[in-house]
Amino acid sequence: MGWGTTVRWRRRVGRWRRAGCAALITGALVLPLSGAARPEIPAPAPAALAPPTAATLDDAYAANRANAAEASRMASRHGDRHRAAADRAMADRSRRLLAFDGRGAGLATEVLGDLTHADRVAVLVPGSDTSLDTYGRFRAAALALHRQLVAEAPAGTRTAVVAWLGYETPGTVSTTVTTTDRADRAAPELRDLVDDLRRITGPGARVALLCHSYGSVVCARAADGLDVADIALVGSPGTGADTAAGLRSDARIWAGRGADDWVEHVPHVSADLFGTTVGFGTDPVSPDFGARVFDAGDGGHSDYFDTGSLSLTNLTRIALGETTEVTHG
Repeated sequence: MGWGTTVRWRRRVGRWRRAGCAALITGALVLPLSGAARPEIPAPAPAALAPPTAATLDDAYAANRANAAEASRMASRHGDRHRAAADRAMADRSRRLLAFDGRGAGLATEVLGDLTHADRVAVLVPGSDTSLDTYGRFRAAALALHRQLVAEAPAGTRTAVVAWLGYETPGTVSTTVTTTDRADRAAPELRDLVDDLRRITGPGARVALLCHSYGSVVCARAADGLDVADIALVGSPGTGADTAAGLRSDARIWAGRGADDWVEHVPHVSADLFGTTVGFGTDPVSPDFGARVFDAGDGGHSDYFDTGSLSLTNLTRIALGETTEVTHG
C-alpha cells in the first residue's frame, strides 16, 4: 500500500471513528443506555483533614498517600490487582495528593509543582471515562502541561498544575454524559478547590481552569463568581449556557476544538425529554457563543495535551496569562 493510499485510508478510518462516536453520543440523547455495574472495590474512607493551608500542605499530602496505600492493600485483598496497582502508584512518596478517595470509581486531586509558592496555577478538569482505573492518561496530560509551563514561564515565575479528578465523571456512552446532572453535583466541589488554592497560594496567584470535554460543563456550572483569571473550554460539547456571558464570570472565557475532534459532530442542542434537559446548547467555538476562540490545531478529542501540539502551546500561554501570544482559530 503506497503512502498516498495509506493517508487516504487513515483519513477514512478517522471519519468513520468520529462519525461513530458522534452517533453513539447522539443516540444517548434519546436512548436509555446502561452498562453492567462494576463490583464495589473496598477502600477506606478519605482521610479526615481540615481545609489545607500552606503550613499544613505537606501533612495533607502525607495523609492522603497513607490513605492510598491502605486502599491498595484493601483492593489487593479483594483480588483487584489493577486497582491495587493504581492506588499503590498514588501512594508513592513522590506524589502530592491534595485529596484522595479510593472508593467506587475513585477521586483524586494531585499537585505537580510547588503549590505554596506558585504564581500561576493551572487546574486541569477531565471529561468522561476518567477514574482511578484510567488516571494514568489524565496524569500524562497534566505532566505534559506542567513541563511546558516550566519551560515557557518567564524568569522568576513559578508554576503548578492541579490535576482535579474531584467528581464522578460520566461514561462517554451513557445518559449521564448528555445532561448537566453530574456537573451540577461537581460544581460546588470545584468551587471549594479554588477556595483551597486561594488559601494555600494567596491572592496574588493567577488561577486558570483548563476544562476538557464534559469537564467544560463542570467548569461552566462552577463559573458564576469564581475567582479565576481564565477558563478554557477544550473539545467542549457545550456548556448548558447560550453564551459566554451567560456563565456570569469575570474570567476570560476561551474555547478551542481540534480539526479532527469528533465532538464537532455532536448536535449542539438542548431539549426537555421526559422531564430531563439533555444536550448543552450553543457550540462554544461558534461566534454566537462569544468566547475567545484559540487555535487548537489538527488533533483529535484526546490530543489536546500532546507534547509539541499547538493546542498545548496555546493552553500554556493562557495559563501563564500571556494572552496576546495566543493564536486564534
